[in-house]
Amino acid sequence: MWLSVIGSGILAFGLYNVHALSGVTEGGVLGLTLLLDHWFSISPAGSSLVLNGLCYLLGWRVLGKRFIGLSIIAGGCFSAWYALLELFPPVWPGIAAYPLAAALVGALFVGVGVGLCVRAGGAPGGDDALAMALGQLLHTPLQWIYFASDMIVLLLSLSYIPLGRIAYSLLTVILSGQIIGLVAGNKENKGKASH
Repeated sequence: MWLSVIGSGILAFGLYNVHALSGVTEGGVLGLTLLLDHWFSISPAGSSLVLNGLCYLLGWRVLGKRFIGLSIIAGGCFSAWYALLELFPPVWPGIAAYPLAAALVGALFVGVGVGLCVRAGGAPGGDDALAMALGQLLHTPLQWIYFASDMIVLLLSLSYIPLGRIAYSLLTVILSGQIIGLVAGNKENKGKASH
């Protein structure tokens, strides 16, 4: 469980201090929370709870109670960490001027943070629940479900992020997925966690 708490903190730190400032976003639920924050001023601390909860409900039967329980803990910790971080000014306010650095650093925080949560047996986002349920229903490999959801969110993000920044976002999505797999180790067979 402590890996989930630490991983969720690393993820929240990176999302708040890198992705939310830089115009380099993530796909899936994380990217959607940033989209909602930009257009409707809905904090990711709250929107992630709602969106992840909906995904967990959809995937409840596929994933089992233990995974869902651990994922709810990780998701709750992410929201708590993010709310705490919002009480302080960002650490790297100038990172927006360096989109390649933001893509690389953001991918590192997301990859390590989510990877630790997956290694612990859960995930801070509901993407896993949704992807596994859809993968089973559609008989489609999980990586294609994740890729499709990431691309949908990145396309929607074009409404506030210039095309050049979306290219950096695509880089961060690809890199963070690889880092998640490395950090998660043998837990990666449960799926690439929340993007």
